[in-house]
Amino acid sequence: MANIITGIRIVHSVALLFFPALSPAFFVLYVAGGLSDMIDGAAARRTGTVSEFGSRLDTFADIVFAAVCLIKLLPILDVPVWLYVWFAVIAIIKFSSITAGYIRQKKLVSVHSVLNKVAGLLQFVFPLTLAFMDLRYSAAVVCMAATAAAIQEGFTVHEKNCR
Repeated sequence: MANIITGIRIVHSVALLFFPALSPAFFVLYVAGGLSDMIDGAAARRTGTVSEFGSRLDTFADIVFAAVCLIKLLPILDVPVWLYVWFAVIAIIKFSSITAGYIRQKKLVSVHSVLNKVAGLLQFVFPLTLAFMDLRYSAAVVCMAATAAAIQEGFTVHEKNCR
C-alpha cells in the first residue's frame, strides 16, 4: 500500500510537467503529490510494510518531485544569484554524504531525520507562498533548514560509517 502511494507521487510529479506552473491544475497535482509524501511512510509503519525498497522508492520519488518542480518553477522565478550559489552548496553537501555512504557501505544511505522532514515541509510550502511573500525571504528560510538538514545528514552518515 505505501509503495503504491509513493508511486502515485511519481505519477503526480510527471503529470506536473504537462500543466503551466502555478496554475490551479498545477497546484492540485502539487498538493496531492506532497500529501502522498506525508502519508506513505506512516502507511508503511502502520501496516508493518516498512522496507529497504520502500525507503529507496521514497527517496527516488522525492528526487523526481523536486526535479520536476525545479524544471517548472525556475524558468518563471527571478532567482538571485546568491540563491543559486546556496542551492549548489546544499547539493554538494548532500551529494558528498550520499557518496561517502555509498563508498563505505556499498549501498545508498538515506537519512529520514526530523530536520530533513522540516526542510522537506518548508520546500513543499515554498511554491504556495510565492503569491504573498517575497521569494528572497521564503527561499532563505528554506535554504537555512535545508543546509542544517544536509549537514546533519552528513554527520549521521559519518557516524554510521564509523561504527
